Amino acid sequence: MSAARVAVVTSGVGLEYDVDLPLIVDALRSGGLSAEPVVWDADVNADPGAWGRFDLAVIRSTWDYVERLDEFLAWADTTAGATRLWNPAPVVRWNSDKHYLGELARSGVAVVPTRFLDPGSACTPADFGGADGVVVKPAVSAGAVDTARYEPGRHAEAARHARMLLEQGRSVMVQPYLPRVAEGERALIFIGGAFSHAIRKDPLLTEPGVIDNDRVPHLGVAPYRPTEAELRTASAALAAVPSPGALLFARVDLVLDNAGEPVVLELELIEPNLFLRTSAEGPGRLTEAVAARAGAQRR
Repeated sequence: MSAARVAVVTSGVGLEYDVDLPLIVDALRSGGLSAEPVVWDADVNADPGAWGRFDLAVIRSTWDYVERLDEFLAWADTTAGATRLWNPAPVVRWNSDKHYLGELARSGVAVVPTRFLDPGSACTPADFGGADGVVVKPAVSAGAVDTARYEPGRHAEAARHARMLLEQGRSVMVQPYLPRVAEGERALIFIGGAFSHAIRKDPLLTEPGVIDNDRVPHLGVAPYRPTEAELRTASAALAAVPSPGALLFARVDLVLDNAGEPVVLELELIEPNLFLRTSAEGPGRLTEAVAARAGAQRR
């Protein structure tokens, strides 16, 4: 039998900047799979059925999807009809809008307290109070684009930010600023349903009141050994995902609240950086998980 064919799905920006992409392709090929990077909106979409030449399509660095969300979600649905897509299209759709944080909270998962303002909502400076300030961000976003934090007393500036997003037809998230984020964000990576490795990275929103869409999203990355509490919180978040058994990979981003307890900042199930270069075992674990799913498809 010929080797299973795997599309490692990326984007134009991913081809240029995803340092893990060649590592993943090489690991899959070393594991006996026929792997190649494919841009999600490439010419292959002129014939959507062409995705059927792959036994598996694994989304990795489709980092421009936020700018073209409807198109990307339509692509995910179409591709899932031609081959096996991981993570699956329903998971991609669910995770594409951070309203999912509300669902996690209602399921009892510890998350950063989040209030959502949807287009048409009225907001005033009084809506943006917080003992340590607030963070304002769009509900559909990546890499902290159009995101800023505001110090206590800067309610009017925070309200202007939110109104700007609302006037663009975008939903807005308002969260309390948690000072212990200065101790670093934790990212716990799960592959094939099991914990693989973790990293700690420096906080992004270091300058109050500044929307900086050119900031580097991952600074000070270092391997990290999560606490039992962090592992429990991350596992609880993944268990609350619709069809959690369908996850090939997942990244759970955590910060500490004022009591020092881990809370979910984001749940990354579409195209997260898995920081495979920080883990000697990570590429092999991903290869094994992909091979298992490719093999199941071919049986």
